[in-house]
Amino acid sequence: MLTLTNKHIFIAGGSRGIGAETALLAAAAGAAVTVNYAGNHAAAAKVVGEIEASGGRAFAVQADVSEEGALDQAVDAAVERLGPLSGLVVSAGVFEGCPLDEMTAEFWDRTMAVNVRGTFLAVRAAARSMRAGGSGGSIVIYTSTAGQRGSAVYSAYATSKGAQILFMRSMAKELAPDRIRVNCIAPAWTDTEMAAPSLDALGREEVAASFPLGRIGLPADVAGATCFLLSDLASFITGTTMTVDGGMDMRG
Repeated sequence: MLTLTNKHIFIAGGSRGIGAETALLAAAAGAAVTVNYAGNHAAAAKVVGEIEASGGRAFAVQADVSEEGALDQAVDAAVERLGPLSGLVVSAGVFEGCPLDEMTAEFWDRTMAVNVRGTFLAVRAAARSMRAGGSGGSIVIYTSTAGQRGSAVYSAYATSKGAQILFMRSMAKELAPDRIRVNCIAPAWTDTEMAAPSLDALGREEVAASFPLGRIGLPADVAGATCFLLSDLASFITGTTMTVDGGMDMRG
């Protein structure tokens, strides 16, 4: 049986989309959940309110994931409120497209700052806390199938997601002696607020038809895989990327 009872999960970027869905599912499985948000306090408070209304324990904390030291302070505040950290989910990210001949260095740097630098800072903060606790833990980073295959027009995004995969594999080796597992989840198109403009532009029916399973991914699809990796059922899984893509990879 999958349970996250007695675990404290910190979700970087947990106020909306896949992060929010994961927060709700993790709480339903028994975890105490810290919801990190960049600027939308109302969205984070809504997630926390839903968890508390169901009898769970939750805490919202603001931090810009790309800012040096911000996540260290956020993790410290979370531990003080909800106890030792046993899990981290890195959900914070930006998804923007731009053709090469129109792309500026500022555009490139903004994508890398959130998606790559933010991942590094989140993992560093969580690993410090988990090492101090001495009980190990599980880290799940949301990458993308774009980071596995590349993507025209979304090259900055795809590059940042590929970097996350190599960072995950490096951290899985480095943190294994501390019993800290590190894995990625690579979703394909998932119906979130962030992806909605692109899905609408491409045509939702056309995108759905491109999946062997015949539908666009849902946040709940990724949240379920995440809670498995956070749980003790996955205690011998580290250094891997779980693809949640409705069979898209079979198309080549």
